[in-house]
Amino acid sequence: MSQGHGFEDGRRGRAYRRPRTLSPLREHLRDTFWFAPALGLVCVCALWWAASALDAEIVGALQDEGAFDEVGDLVAFAEDAKTIVTTISSAMMTFVGVVFSISLVAVQMASGGFTPRVVRIFVRSRITKVTLTVFLATFLFSLLVLTQYDSTSDPRRVTTVPLAQSVLVMLMVVLSLLLFIVYVSSTLRLMQVGPVVDRVARESFRVLARQPGGELDREPLGPESGRIAHRGRAGVLRDVNVARLVRAARREGVVLRLVPRIGDFVVPGTPVLAVHGTAAPPRRALRYTVSVGVDRTSHQDLGFGLRQLSDIGLRALSPAVNDPTTAVQCLDRIVQFLAAVVEMPLGAVHHRDRDGAVRLVQDVPEWADLVDLGFTEIRGFAAGSPQVSRRLLAGIDDLLLLAPADRREPLVRQRALLVQAVERTVPEAAERAFALLPDHQGIG
Repeated sequence: MSQGHGFEDGRRGRAYRRPRTLSPLREHLRDTFWFAPALGLVCVCALWWAASALDAEIVGALQDEGAFDEVGDLVAFAEDAKTIVTTISSAMMTFVGVVFSISLVAVQMASGGFTPRVVRIFVRSRITKVTLTVFLATFLFSLLVLTQYDSTSDPRRVTTVPLAQSVLVMLMVVLSLLLFIVYVSSTLRLMQVGPVVDRVARESFRVLARQPGGELDREPLGPESGRIAHRGRAGVLRDVNVARLVRAARREGVVLRLVPRIGDFVVPGTPVLAVHGTAAPPRRALRYTVSVGVDRTSHQDLGFGLRQLSDIGLRALSPAVNDPTTAVQCLDRIVQFLAAVVEMPLGAVHHRDRDGAVRLVQDVPEWADLVDLGFTEIRGFAAGSPQVSRRLLAGIDDLLLLAPADRREPLVRQRALLVQAVERTVPEAAERAFALLPDHQGIG
């Protein structure tokens, strides 16, 4: 996510990587459902062309050598395979309908049982896209193969025999069946709480791995010389093309500062970039550097994972659901994420060019912001659920052991507010003592 000094994160053991210019484009394509099938159809057309050329070469070579008996055998094999290819071409669309039906049911159940924001997990699922792509590619390939059957079966006059093409169709059917089994297994897993929460947590740690390490840069940016307003549609700031912004700022010898945070809602006319230096980069150099959409994404949004975990926990604690165990699973991952950032520099990310000069400053949530995001809303419902209050207290106590002195205040505040809420809600002293006993499993 950042352009600049590399580091080795001691907690994760993963080296920091510089951003790539096409990184946002790659993430945006992953959020679409059309790109993989469209690319697959183009590739299968190229494969069919190559296989058709190979079949024509084989038939031509045998005819040149006078091996008409062998050509007749190939024609007989192709005629036998034609029935299979025809059956495959008609059955694959039914298979595609089954895949879509399973996907829609899974998405509906996940949206209603967890939170609408986890639907993007299914949209970004690689196995779902690969399965749909292979099914559509098999259907198109079988149709193209049917066009290659010659009207004559005379070995001396036939021009092409779809031998390699028929074999490829059968191989693609086998691959489709294997992918269908894997797809059903993967979809069933994503309909369970544990795998969904784990997927959200892993995406959050990927964002964390892109954060630059080292001490927080406190050097002044210099006076602000101007601001660049947002042009285009209103929406959520999804991500920025860091590499392109750093390059544009380096050409002009200025420092750019991203005014809104990733995840903020921006409207046309509001400032999106502040310029510190002489002249602002031209508009054409800043084209396609800021991405605005209708939903937040986890590409550069450090707090989006906590937002999703908090939403899942809140829905689990609602009276209509009343599932405190799910809330405890969410708290497990929230504590895990906060433990990973407890000593990281937060508040602002300084992106540097290849000479080490700061060229882009981007605000990220402070430590207190992340703690409040992870705990505040769940804490509001934890007073009536001893399982959740016990797990929340255990998590806060663990973080207090890890946090440096200057980062303990938000944790102490959250703990005190939780104790006060339990004391107000639970009248019996014995029940209060039980609800305020830290337990990493809640109630086992």
